[in-house]
Amino acid sequence: MVTISVSCPIYPSEDPDKVRDAVLRIFPGMELEETDTRLSGSGSMENFSELIRKQKILDSTRSALFKGKHGAETRLRLNKQAAKVGKISFAEPRSVLGRIEVTVEGDDLETFIDTIAPATVDGKEVRP
Repeated sequence: MVTISVSCPIYPSEDPDKVRDAVLRIFPGMELEETDTRLSGSGSMENFSELIRKQKILDSTRSALFKGKHGAETRLRLNKQAAKVGKISFAEPRSVLGRIEVTVEGDDLETFIDTIAPATVDGKEVRP
């Protein structure tokens, strides 16, 4: 089983409702909890997987998932500004504009990554 959790800072200059909306554009239906400084929750990556296909960024997503993998966990950092318009863009660890931290935990992450962001050849998905 794989669990997906999301965490995102809410800066004093930001509207918490807009931050919530940005996260829900990428992860709709996610149950989110809010504090004064952070938004967090857990849910599914189904919409995320659809978005990376529409944006044709399977290879970069796959690379980011494997790059962030340590043991039974992998992490992604998404640009919060891009998420506001429903786009996936990977952020640097110390992004000035803020980031959405996505953590995926599970026993068989390779299979999960193959499902979410399969390998491609000449732009076409290759399934094992």
